[in-house]
Amino acid sequence: MIELIVIDVDGTLTDGKIYYANSGEEIKAFNIKDGLMIKSWNNLGKKSAIITGRTSNIVEKRAKELDIQFVRQGIRNKAYELKQIVNELGISLNEVAVIGDDMNDLSMMKLVKKSFAPSNSNPYIYNYVSHPLKNKGGEGAVAEMIEILLREENLFEKFLELWEKN
Repeated sequence: MIELIVIDVDGTLTDGKIYYANSGEEIKAFNIKDGLMIKSWNNLGKKSAIITGRTSNIVEKRAKELDIQFVRQGIRNKAYELKQIVNELGISLNEVAVIGDDMNDLSMMKLVKKSFAPSNSNPYIYNYVSHPLKNKGGEGAVAEMIEILLREENLFEKFLELWEKN
């Protein structure tokens, strides 16, 4: 079973565009559907992590909103960071699913059996992805990945129960 999902940010959790305000502040747009599914994943007792090459206060804020347990920013060696988190949790790499869109995610993808990529990813990535997705980064790709995992692991009914009792 998958216990941990690892999410890249730019091009996966966002559309890959970076906007700067006149003040120099960085602006990113996040998809609400992705957020709802990440929060649901966590509410089912699973774990989530962000491993991203860039550093942004806005990512920290979004991760906090979604109860993402591990946030690693400014990471050059994503595979190393993933191994650190796996060791901290005491799980195996077989219990990890990764979603990313570009070459800097490749090292993580090669470590796990379940890897996902949005439909607008770097084409080379698909050589290493077990699950190419229909949705683009920032347009529900993370939600699509989580739904696939929930269905594969017979957790979709439990997911529905989270919302039916409200």
